[in-house]
Amino acid sequence: MSDISIVIASHSGYGHTAQIATAVADGALSIAGTHVHRVDVASLSDADWELMDAADAIIFGTPTYMGTASGAFHAFAEASSKRWMTRAWSDKLAAGFTNSGSMSGDKLHTLQYLALLAAQHGMLWVSLNLLPGWNTTTSSPQDDNRLGFYLGAGAQSFNDTPAVHDADLNTARHLGRRVAEHTRIHRAGLAAATH
Repeated sequence: MSDISIVIASHSGYGHTAQIATAVADGALSIAGTHVHRVDVASLSDADWELMDAADAIIFGTPTYMGTASGAFHAFAEASSKRWMTRAWSDKLAAGFTNSGSMSGDKLHTLQYLALLAAQHGMLWVSLNLLPGWNTTTSSPQDDNRLGFYLGAGAQSFNDTPAVHDADLNTARHLGRRVAEHTRIHRAGLAAATH
């Protein structure tokens, strides 16, 4: 089977979300034949748009600010309307991740916003598919999916340190692997359907 291409289209205000994007990329790259490109949605070039147009999957990432995606991500989403009009991203796979300083921080709203953006483009959303961690007296904050999200990867990073929690980075790697695995399955299915 031919190689697959995944673009991580993200914005990072203070560096935390960029670290999560790196972990997502590492997870995707653990699947043989996967090529990952990262684009900063705050400073997109024509070449970056072309990478997204040619990709098999796009993973959206943004910090959660004031209960939603960052302003830079919103500007990117609005600019993507040219692709929406031509259905350029239709049937690509999509997924998302976000980070905030609070345990909740209304990250679910941001993940819903990312999923809705993908739906408007006619993309196919890949969920996290991890049971929640850290939800019993015998579990640990080191558990994957310690914050208990299903729609995508949610992370929490303290505002006064550049560090991202190891469990959140592991969860992000899981998301990257899952998207790469399902992108390969999707490509194989499309190839089989055309024969």
